[in-house]
Amino acid sequence: MSAAQTLAAFACELAYERIPQPVVERARATVIDTVAAAIQGATLPWSRIVRDHAAGSSARGHCSLAGSDTRFSASAAALVNGASAHAFELDNLIQPSIGVHPGASLVAPGLAVAQQSGANGRALLMALVAGCEVMCRIGAASRHSSEKLGFHAPGLTGVFGAAVTAGRLLGLDAAQLANALGIAGSLCAGIIEFSSSGGGMVKRLHLGRAAEAGVLAANLARGGFTGPAEVLEGKHGFLAAYCRDADAAALTAGLGANWWTLRTTIKCFACHTTAHVPVAAVLELRRRHGLDPARVESITVAGSEKMVRQHNIVEPQDIAMAQYSAPFCVALAMFHDPSDPSVFSERTLNDEAIRALCRRVSLQSREAAAGDNPLTSEVVVRMKGGGTFAVTLNDFPGMPDRPLDAAALAAKFHRLTAHVVPAVADDLLSRLQHLEAEDDLRQLRFGATENI
Repeated sequence: MSAAQTLAAFACELAYERIPQPVVERARATVIDTVAAAIQGATLPWSRIVRDHAAGSSARGHCSLAGSDTRFSASAAALVNGASAHAFELDNLIQPSIGVHPGASLVAPGLAVAQQSGANGRALLMALVAGCEVMCRIGAASRHSSEKLGFHAPGLTGVFGAAVTAGRLLGLDAAQLANALGIAGSLCAGIIEFSSSGGGMVKRLHLGRAAEAGVLAANLARGGFTGPAEVLEGKHGFLAAYCRDADAAALTAGLGANWWTLRTTIKCFACHTTAHVPVAAVLELRRRHGLDPARVESITVAGSEKMVRQHNIVEPQDIAMAQYSAPFCVALAMFHDPSDPSVFSERTLNDEAIRALCRRVSLQSREAAAGDNPLTSEVVVRMKGGGTFAVTLNDFPGMPDRPLDAAALAAKFHRLTAHVVPAVADDLLSRLQHLEAEDDLRQLRFGATENI
């Protein structure tokens, strides 16, 4: 059997009752987090453009769109909700990083197809876990090398996970699901030029496009369309085309024993995850020492090689680049509370004090010590006139070893849905917290941001 056939067989044989309860709980938290991120993201200009496109070009259906009272087809809903969830760097991912975003890639198409078919909450959670386990193994096998070649990894890996999630909810058998993976390999897309020269709206699209493409792949496979069996490990397959030094054995390693879903990480701040630990470190130094940002001479951040290679953006040209820039996020955290998404704005982007401090933030690679993880960072703040303050942090709240408890997750949900009528937001959160009790997900509404 090829890797795609093995993964498809695993996904088709997976039953809700066979999934360990902690895995189910992490999948449910992913749904809560993603719906909140999509509701917040739906208010942003680039999300409205995508939603307007869907409204003008898509058929009506049973699927709720973040930011709209009108229901659309599953493909349109996957596109809009995936783009909205990833619209402001607030959606969840996996740590250690393997280039996947479970929420935007899986929850968006999963909810859409579940609403299209009238599936229940248990079926959705089962499909999400199946999609996550497959997608994460593809990401792990890539060794996260795609971005070194200029591709945006979640736009590549997300299509495979979305195809599996949608395929399970559509009732595909193992052969059809393997074909869906084969089709998905030709639908991968996304480059990271947005991090070099601006044009940041396109980054928001990549996860929506992956979600939409996964629904397309699953529907085509259900109709009898076929794809190459060795789409992943073949001579011209995914690992050969999009990766370097890939590990094909990781594609099927530990199926049913090692659960990647448990590595889901929920973000604290509206910025790229490589900046999260440095930002948390700055906040810790501010809390301990009451640092005056006007007196900061320089900041040095020693962290991951990826942070230095890909996120050392000293002069961000737009908000997306600013959120992708570790120096900007660190500088911003000296002045504002980055847990509030609204502080990532044109105002702060053009704040001369923040821009000046951004230029005085230097990044360097850090050699890992025992007990470190790839995001461990040391931050040193030097003050004008003397005084140096330093801290080393291994993680931030929301990472696998420090998962958010129910109260913290609810707090993030309410922070991102603050513009929604409180009673309505409370009801939606309660229903998501008890997702297994939902008999027909068509009854779940998370559309118009004013009244859902």
